Amino acid sequence: MRYFFHIGYNGLQYNGWQKQPGVLNVQGVIETTLSSILKTQLFINGCGRTDAHVHASQFFFHVDIEREWDFDLLFRLNKALPVNIAVFDILPMEGQPHARFDAVFRSYNYFLHTYKDPFLNGLSSFYLLDHLDFDKMKLAAAVLPKYKDFKPFCTSPDKYEHTICNVMEAKLSVDVKGDRLRFQISSNRFLGKMIRIIMGQLLKIGSGTLSLDEFESYLILLKTPALITPAHPQGLYLSKVTYPYLNLPPRTEFSSILQKQADEIWKNL
Repeated sequence: MRYFFHIGYNGLQYNGWQKQPGVLNVQGVIETTLSSILKTQLFINGCGRTDAHVHASQFFFHVDIEREWDFDLLFRLNKALPVNIAVFDILPMEGQPHARFDAVFRSYNYFLHTYKDPFLNGLSSFYLLDHLDFDKMKLAAAVLPKYKDFKPFCTSPDKYEHTICNVMEAKLSVDVKGDRLRFQISSNRFLGKMIRIIMGQLLKIGSGTLSLDEFESYLILLKTPALITPAHPQGLYLSKVTYPYLNLPPRTEFSSILQKQADEIWKNL
């Protein structure tokens, strides 16, 4: 039987989702724990590959489990996993749906603050920047859905069969004090470090070191910037994954200090 697991994790202590030898990763921790509880070797397939120190407030993986269990697996798994990984739902699925290849929509949030705050450490990226030009950053974000090929804004584009992404939405919000920024972007797929590279470019625009025309020219000419500076990973969250047959609301309280208050403290630019 194939199962989808709906999870969330704080990625600060992990070297990304993907299982790699010799480093701490989310996939490896879950595989080891789940295999130990069910007393059989299991292999899980995630809906994507988040980078080191990147979070996921909604994430799915699938796994094939042949034998039924006669205990509360959700309770036992959450008890055994470290506190920075949570399992929200275990969903039996008909047929052979794939957590990664069947996803049709992914949304990310990037949170940034411009003042030193120990309570946001690890949950939002800290940039000591004054007087960011939010209007120019907003205009730059708004051009993203006009383009399909994001080759200029990814690492190692040649490793992909293609670099086409259907970006459906890209927008900026700021809190009422103007010192916390939220970038939201949704697409059918994303390339390596694409969001963090775009965020890095938006920060250059906001600080006046990159013009809007130059930013857009990268997408028009498919020209890679001379200097790529991805934004810090700690502010990035995979926040929504949607399938044709599965559309669960995110457990936004996972990062409540940021997302739960979104409707109360953020205003769209």
